[in-house]
Amino acid sequence: MLINKYISETGYCSRRETTRRIAAGRITINGKVCVKGDMVQPGDVVLMDGESIPRINAEPVYIVLNKPVGIVCTAAEHVEGNIIQYVNYPSRIFAVGRLDKASEGLILLTNDGDIVNKMMRSEYNHEKEYIVTVDKPISDSFVEQMSAGVEILNVVTKPCEVQRESEKVFRIILTQGLNLQIRRMCKALGYRVLKLERVRMMNITLDEQLKRGEWRHLQEQELEQFMSRLKHSDHEE
Repeated sequence: MLINKYISETGYCSRRETTRRIAAGRITINGKVCVKGDMVQPGDVVLMDGESIPRINAEPVYIVLNKPVGIVCTAAEHVEGNIIQYVNYPSRIFAVGRLDKASEGLILLTNDGDIVNKMMRSEYNHEKEYIVTVDKPISDSFVEQMSAGVEILNVVTKPCEVQRESEKVFRIILTQGLNLQIRRMCKALGYRVLKLERVRMMNITLDEQLKRGEWRHLQEQELEQFMSRLKHSDHEE
């Protein structure tokens, strides 16, 4: 089994985080510093920072948080306002994807590291929907250019759905997740984001019952549909 999959299945951290820790030389297999692509065989001794990696949870956990502004999507304990301490769940979980500190709305937390790549890799076209308020009236040209793709970070963003909701508010559905993508797209077109709220990830949506700052477990029907939509990701891998 690939080292990334092995560690993600313990619930200790995601595949993406495992890759970072491999690059930092923090993981060993049978006393040898691990490199990307290493395999774990039955009986191998895998250590993180010189210590064994516990299986955090036998049962998977899936939580939806309505994140307030000011909370940081990191598990780093030294970061004030980090999302893990904010939720204060009794066992280890981590956030799937990110919302920057100034943004708010839906974010998923889990101990299931296996789903992270399937959700976040853009080729799987998993939708994320946002409502955005900007600093001046939205023009037809703005909607057209945002929809077609905007050059940021030396790439042109993938075509997306954009709908004007009111004079300064629009709704956008993305299938990729570049760093600060919406804010950078707006800035490139001469607009400044005043408020950014994520309201949906795939089939998981915010509802009026989940107030800002509150969290809940995914409901059984939500989880079944969510996992069903991830199945094609398994096929692609």
